[in-house]
Amino acid sequence: MGDPTPSLAPPESIVPTRYWHRLEDGRIQCDMCPRLCKLRSGQRGLCFVRACRDDQVVLTTYGRASGFCVDPIEKKPLNHFLPGTAVLSFGTAGCNLACRFCQNWDISKSREYDTLTDPASPETIAGRAAELGCRSVAFTYNDPVVFHEFAIDVARACATTGVKAVAVTAGYVMPEPRTEFYTYMDAVNVDLKGFTDEFYRKACIGHLDPVLETLEYIHNETDVWLEVTTLLIPGLNDTLEDIDRLTCWVVERLGPEVPLHFTAFHPAFKMLDRPPTQPGALTMARGIGLGNGLRHVYTGNVHDPAGQATYCHECGVELIQRDGYRLGRWGLDEAGRCLECGTLCPGMFDPDGPGNWGARRLPIRLAG
Repeated sequence: MGDPTPSLAPPESIVPTRYWHRLEDGRIQCDMCPRLCKLRSGQRGLCFVRACRDDQVVLTTYGRASGFCVDPIEKKPLNHFLPGTAVLSFGTAGCNLACRFCQNWDISKSREYDTLTDPASPETIAGRAAELGCRSVAFTYNDPVVFHEFAIDVARACATTGVKAVAVTAGYVMPEPRTEFYTYMDAVNVDLKGFTDEFYRKACIGHLDPVLETLEYIHNETDVWLEVTTLLIPGLNDTLEDIDRLTCWVVERLGPEVPLHFTAFHPAFKMLDRPPTQPGALTMARGIGLGNGLRHVYTGNVHDPAGQATYCHECGVELIQRDGYRLGRWGLDEAGRCLECGTLCPGMFDPDGPGNWGARRLPIRLAG
């Protein structure tokens, strides 16, 4: 927190922010996330990108991205939000958690502004998404909490072109900015990293309760489509008790219709000593979730068509067949109801049926 704001940040990328206040000792407290970083002039928060400058907190990565890529929406992962469609994905730099197992550490933990090679205005991003046939833009790779102002402006621009806004986040945010942020989002996948505060403290350098509060806020107070992901790490957050408690909490506090994804860990960043998650562990977790009353539980980061398909919770028929990011059988009518029994499948589905983007990954460059 004591590093000076990098002089390499271009002036046009530095914008004032609103969520901060001045302390009696002269420091400025950032009120964006539960860290509440207290900064003197020239210092930046743990996220690296929100800094104290000119007696205020500024964002230093506005209009900059670490790269743009057209992905399948299922990669976020979102299985009940416009399945089969393309999403324009991008991130910036920095993160307000410090997960030892971060799968995108080269972006989220970047301390070099040179990694932000793609400048783009919100209007440019929205326009290119529409031109490319993307139904949505996703703020991902690093957490949009740290580039709050930029993400909101992009979402506003997208709304004028009919493109949806998607957030992929850890949900570690304070109530006031959270309320503003989700006013502009259409869908979100929240990464619930574990279900004990000890895990959050030791593996993420954070706390569990603010994430649970965010999940309940999104479900109870907004119309944003919500899905949840938990990365299962062998020996850390994958006990039967942890999975049982987590899935029971989702059923009781978010409801049985919220999709839950259990995904496989692969050694990365500062956690290279753990083995990859075995597919059987994901299948077990999925079974526990279904047994506790969840209707849509998925496995991810492994090849498991049975665990990645969507089924009708009433008659059990396969509604959406998936093989990785490729869709097969489609068993929903134009209203999103099961063709066999008429039961509504929760989610946002196109009346014309699924998209046909498939598993392609298309890196692109944007200008201006």
